[in-house]
Amino acid sequence: MCYNTLCSVSSLQSLYKRRNTMDINYLFDPNEKPLDRLVTDGGYCGIMRTIACIGDSLASGELESRDENGNPGWHDIFDISWGQYLARMAGLKAYNFSRGGMTAKEYINSFADTMGYWDKDLAAQGYIIALGVNDILNCHWPVGSVDDICLEDYTKNNTTFAGYYGQIIQRYKQIQPDAKFFLVTFPKGEGTENGDEHRALLYSLAELFDNCYVIDLREYGVEYNADFRKKFFVGGHMNSAGYLFTAQVIASYIDYIIRHNMEDFSQIGFVGTPHKYIY
Repeated sequence: MCYNTLCSVSSLQSLYKRRNTMDINYLFDPNEKPLDRLVTDGGYCGIMRTIACIGDSLASGELESRDENGNPGWHDIFDISWGQYLARMAGLKAYNFSRGGMTAKEYINSFADTMGYWDKDLAAQGYIIALGVNDILNCHWPVGSVDDICLEDYTKNNTTFAGYYGQIIQRYKQIQPDAKFFLVTFPKGEGTENGDEHRALLYSLAELFDNCYVIDLREYGVEYNADFRKKFFVGGHMNSAGYLFTAQVIASYIDYIIRHNMEDFSQIGFVGTPHKYIY
């Protein structure tokens, strides 16, 4: 009887210990999809101390105005861009390497040089690239493929969207070799065939270059339908709530990427330093 009592006590103690041990397995659930969890504090984005947001008006916090005569105006307000909302959420520093109307071609041919965005003092641990709407949908620039990229010499890349986009990655990899790159697709509701072609290119780029990941808003994000635009847009651009929501989505997706690729990010704290842990 005493033996049975001891067994019962031991079993209860073991059960109590199991119930009171923190379970973190949910963080690495293999069945989780990228945006199943919406984080509002930056999540694991916070392990990066610096990010650079390369993009167009939507990366610049651009607001659209209209005066009493119906004349429109467009105003880049970095402080309400999704990059800066993300920075405040995650406690990191974000650079806006963006401007309304930006294309990958202009970024390479003039903009980055003019603005000093190749400066090594502005090197980041993570680069979020959200380009393509102006290139493909508005300027009808050919999308191209990874065959347009010369890995040995980026100046020999072909003059397609893929060639210019690839050069952006190549040049920042020269500046910060171990940085992480997050390539953002078009969301649902923007573009049809070209949107899918753009998405396919980004996945090909993520295969071509190491440390590259796709933020696939076309597959997992919300649809930019009339109801969404009524809430989160004014005119043709997002309002402040739209940029905050986008920041939460981008942060949640990167949080997911990090949690499901922990080894890839185990030495992110060393990026930008002369140090690393060599196994």
